[in-house]
Amino acid sequence: MMRTVGRLVSVLAVVVFLSAFRADNVITIFTIGDSTMANKDIKGGKLERGWGMMLRHCFSDDVRVDNHAQNGRSSKSFIDEGRWDKVLGLIKPGDYVFIQFGHNDEKPDEKRHTVPGSTFDDNLRKFVRETRERGGIPVLFNSVVRRNFSGSKTAVTDDDLRTNSSAGLKEGEVLIDTHGDYIVAPLNVAREMNVPFVDANRITHDLEQSLGVEGSKKLHMWYLPGETPSQPEGRQDNTHYNIYGASVVARLLADEASRQVPALKKYVRHYDAIVAADGSGQYFDLQKAVDNAPKGKSTIYVDKELWKTPVVPKGKKIKFVRQK
Repeated sequence: MMRTVGRLVSVLAVVVFLSAFRADNVITIFTIGDSTMANKDIKGGKLERGWGMMLRHCFSDDVRVDNHAQNGRSSKSFIDEGRWDKVLGLIKPGDYVFIQFGHNDEKPDEKRHTVPGSTFDDNLRKFVRETRERGGIPVLFNSVVRRNFSGSKTAVTDDDLRTNSSAGLKEGEVLIDTHGDYIVAPLNVAREMNVPFVDANRITHDLEQSLGVEGSKKLHMWYLPGETPSQPEGRQDNTHYNIYGASVVARLLADEASRQVPALKKYVRHYDAIVAADGSGQYFDLQKAVDNAPKGKSTIYVDKELWKTPVVPKGKKIKFVRQK
C-alpha cells in the first residue's frame, strides 16, 4: 500500500513538474496603455475594439497576450491607480511588456497630465527599468494617430466624449498631427535606454493617409444613424477602432514589433479570418467566416470551443487552424 501511494505521489510530482515547465515556457506579452489598445465590452453586438484586444491572433498559441490597457488612462494614472504594480507582479523572465501611452498624458486634468521631456519620460523610464528588474523585455510604442483631417482644435478632448465635436469643419486631404512631443518622448527614452521602439504613430499615419478622408472612416467607430444596431443614433469617433480597424492595426504593429525584436518573428502569424469567442476576431461563428471567405485559398483560425465542422462551398480551399 505504501509503495502504491509512493508511486502515485511520484507520478503526481512528475505531472505537476511538467505542467509547471510548460507554463513557465509560455511567452507572455503584457500590454499596457489606453483605450486605443484596451479590451472592450462585446455585449449587445458592440463593435468597438482596441488593437491590443486583437493582438493574440497575430502570434501563434505559443504566445499569450495579457492585455492590461484601460480606457482613459495615462502613464501617470496607470501608475497611481496601482495598475502597473499588478502587471509588475506577473512578469516572469523572458516575458515582454508592450508600453503605449501619450493619448491621455496630453489631457489637461491633473490626474492624467504629464509633460513630455519631463514627467512623461520619467514614467516611461520607470516602466522600462522595473520590467528589466523582473527579467522582462520592454518594448516602447508611441501613440496611434487620431483621424484628424480637419485640423480640429477639440480632437484631443473628443477622445473622452467618443464623438466628433468638429463635425462641421471641412476635411482636407492631409492628416494633421494631434500629439506633438508626446509621440517623440517614447523614441527619446527608447534611444536613451536601448529599448526596442515601434513607431505606431508613423505606421497608423501612413495607413490612414493611404485610405484617405472617406476610406479611413472604415477603421473607426464611424457609423451613420441606423447603420448598426449597437449604435442606433450613429457615432463619429475619430480615435477608437472598430473590429476591422483594430485587426488591421494589430497586425501592422505586431509585424513591426517582430522586426524590432527578431526573437518574436518565429511566432508571428497571419490569418485571413479569425473566429473567437471573446471578440478578438472578426467572427463568432465559423460557418459565417467560411461563407464570407473568398474563392481560392485562405486560412481561418478557430478558437477550440467554437469548432464545428463547416460546409465549405466549391471553389474555396480553406486551411483551418484550430486553437491548441
